Amino acid sequence: MNEVFIFKTSVDTPAHVERVASLFRSIDAIRQWSFDLEDCDRILRVVALDFEPEAVVQLLMTAGISCEHMEYEL
Repeated sequence: MNEVFIFKTSVDTPAHVERVASLFRSIDAIRQWSFDLEDCDRILRVVALDFEPEAVVQLLMTAGISCEHMEYEL
């Protein structure tokens, strides 16, 4: 089942977004993703299948992007 994860990030330029895009292209479990760069927390929303949020955090950290999983309930 797909899960939705929300992250606070340090992404603030189109170059950062492209860096994330190149990382996510290689991961089949990530179905969709998007940024809200107008939000003060520069929100990243990820829809993934059988994928842990900590894996997204670690992946972005390898690219020099800070990322924090934000807990929420629908």
